[in-house]
Amino acid sequence: MQYLIRFTQLHETFRLAEIRALAVLANVDLKIISYNDESPFCLVELCSDDAARAIIERSILAHGIYEHWGTAETLENLHAVIKRDTSHLWPSYVTPSFKVSIDCYRGSRSQRQKVALINSFSYLPFEGPILLSAPDNEFTLFEEWANEPIPEKKLPAPTEVHFGRLIARGARDLINTFDLKKRDYISTTSMDSELALVTANIALAGPGKLFYDPFVGTGSFPVACAQFGALVWGSDIDGRSMRGAGGKKSLLGNFQQYELEKALGGVFISDLTNTPVRRARILDGILCDPPYGVREGLKVLGCRDPEKEVRSIERGKLMYKDPTFIPPKKPYSFIAMLDDILNFATDTLVDDGRLSFWMPTSNDEDQEIAVPTHPCLETVVICTQVFNKWSRRLITYRRLPNSEVDMSALASRKINEDQANGRSADDLNPFRRHYFRGFKSDEELADSVAPDMNLSQI
Repeated sequence: MQYLIRFTQLHETFRLAEIRALAVLANVDLKIISYNDESPFCLVELCSDDAARAIIERSILAHGIYEHWGTAETLENLHAVIKRDTSHLWPSYVTPSFKVSIDCYRGSRSQRQKVALINSFSYLPFEGPILLSAPDNEFTLFEEWANEPIPEKKLPAPTEVHFGRLIARGARDLINTFDLKKRDYISTTSMDSELALVTANIALAGPGKLFYDPFVGTGSFPVACAQFGALVWGSDIDGRSMRGAGGKKSLLGNFQQYELEKALGGVFISDLTNTPVRRARILDGILCDPPYGVREGLKVLGCRDPEKEVRSIERGKLMYKDPTFIPPKKPYSFIAMLDDILNFATDTLVDDGRLSFWMPTSNDEDQEIAVPTHPCLETVVICTQVFNKWSRRLITYRRLPNSEVDMSALASRKINEDQANGRSADDLNPFRRHYFRGFKSDEELADSVAPDMNLSQI
């Protein structure tokens, strides 16, 4: 059976990724018939209405899914398609209450035009009462208008029209429920509710699953996973981000605000290279937004100069047991961090478990940071959120069963602990270096420096 998905026209590269992930989660076969990033409409093939509901009721980026009755370039052709292909469905909707709606994408209709459009479907033998609120069946005429650059120049008709019966609506109301503006405790790096929920869907968060965020911060991702039924854990190198001011102004307070505290397994202070997490393949999912190292250089626990002795005992007491003790930290390579995330996921994810993490990159191909790979992980999808001169990508991997792993590639994989030459934050982080250079090439930098040098010589 064919169904029409009505997406929101936001985060276009995330839409199919989310729908496909939800199909995997619901164990439903999904076939994409037609889709375009420039359009909010997607035609798919599913086995039943129940399968359509199972997929769409958790979707954040879809408004709803409709039983597809027809698509055409003009309204007249649409009527012909409906009469030809759907007459066998009509008897089921003769007596129940119904409603017909108009959805104009990139266009608008006056109330009089809407009534005329609805009346053009009068050949449908619907005799039940018309209810504007909670009808038994809701039908929608979708109009897709061209993207006209001159608003004053109105086009005579839409470029394409669709008609369908509503099966289920998406879960976009959750965006408002978890809106950061209404959350008691956030920070400057808290992921917005929409993308946090989408990430949880793509990572296959669900009831009975264990999920972990190694850069938990204020808990945006664990909260989203907990909403979908997962048991969540988290850690962060900075305990202050988790503790906050205590009470409502803390990570635990966020879970209590949404009555999800029972889904919080626990949080602890740790960095990914010195984690107490047992290297056992027990996690169903790992999702995180690692630090980009722009505000300050990346750090991990350790001594900058390992040759110097670290003072660990003072007055006969172990210093780490002192409540005021602050462990030493050393600069951390951004590339090494990405490799460490992949290695950790390889050691802890179950078969087919998913790793989803955000990664920044330059929009300039010459400065772009390559997507990291690992022989034990298969790249499922890469979604991109574009900003001005840089973007961030949500990269999702699947843990391969050991039987599918290329053992020769795994044996030859060698991790160079010193991923970059140098000791400064800029040396260890190519994204940070490009960010503060304004993402300019070496030639552009040389051109901007040359005039200054000439002036200094005068």
